[in-house]
Amino acid sequence: MVQRADIEAKAKEIEAALQETKESAQNTAVLAGVAVLVVVIIAYFLGNRKGKGGKTLVEVYRVK
Repeated sequence: MVQRADIEAKAKEIEAALQETKESAQNTAVLAGVAVLVVVIIAYFLGNRKGKGGKTLVEVYRVK
């Protein structure tokens, strides 16, 4: 026969497993977010540095 205490113990066990999985998923999500942010910052600075090279200025005059 299944006792109430058995059901409560199993429910607590499942709840603990869910909590552990949730924390692991949150840690993974935060780590992925930080990695994406670092890549975007590096791409910005590399693009900004490359863009500071010689800029060509073209002036157009209309002659009548």
